[in-house]
Amino acid sequence: MSQFVLSGFGDEIAEDLSTQLSVMAENHIHCLEIRSVNGKPIVEHTPAEAKKIKEQLDAAGFRVSSLGSPIGKIGIRDDFRKHLELFRRALEIAKILDAPFFRLFSFYIPEGEKPEKYRGEVMERMDRLCAEAKGFGIRLLHENELGIYGDTPERCLDLMETLGYDRIGAVFDPANFINLKQRVEIYPYAWHLLKKYVDYMHIKDAVHVSDPLHNHHEIRPAGYGDGRIADILRELEESGYRGFLSVEPHLGSFSGFEKLERRIVDETMPKGGPKTFTVAARALQDLIAQVEKGKSEKQ
Repeated sequence: MSQFVLSGFGDEIAEDLSTQLSVMAENHIHCLEIRSVNGKPIVEHTPAEAKKIKEQLDAAGFRVSSLGSPIGKIGIRDDFRKHLELFRRALEIAKILDAPFFRLFSFYIPEGEKPEKYRGEVMERMDRLCAEAKGFGIRLLHENELGIYGDTPERCLDLMETLGYDRIGAVFDPANFINLKQRVEIYPYAWHLLKKYVDYMHIKDAVHVSDPLHNHHEIRPAGYGDGRIADILRELEESGYRGFLSVEPHLGSFSGFEKLERRIVDETMPKGGPKTFTVAARALQDLIAQVEKGKSEKQ
């Protein structure tokens, strides 16, 4: 039995929640990182709507692993007071949904400017978010994302050390680090720098590409990119990690995808979101099986 608990972003399957849950269940996943439901971001739902969503999740045997919020995905110069109000409402939604984790970001830095110039303002805002969340029983998690203050491993570490692990943890997303313009060694460097702060994993792989439009990676299923996800899973298992691995497909067309797709899923599966989610989920499940097989062979 795997010690990992699989979750995923169901809104990459379909807009409506019923389809999200059906496809996830077919892939033996019964946890949802809830980001968007019925075409609307979860943070924009009313408390009454959130209660209905919770009832639907309960009836289908699902639980929420994390609220995939957009908090902190605004410019550092944008109005924080309005954003803070959204955060407060989102915390209430997370509480209704019984979400143990709440994903957020550390604010976009103006293009061409040094992130360090805005460090003080970033830390003030993040400190305020941590303070607002106190008492909710929900753990905040910062995700590395291209263009925000915490997009490099070093600045993610700065956030964790400054804010304190007792107040906030980290989501580790290998593909988002690969999207940096400057190449980053995901494993062992970035992983070992941050692993003691990591409470949650986003699973998508990628390869680095040169792109003048500021997208420096192409997404791959787990194990088919440069994210060294199998090595990270081995270390997680050895450390006794019993947390979530959240499937975030983001898959598009790339050379060899059709061949890979045919190998992982059958032709009868609906195209689009259901198929790409299944490709991503099964690639991760294959990696987990390999890690567990390797462990058993050593014993």
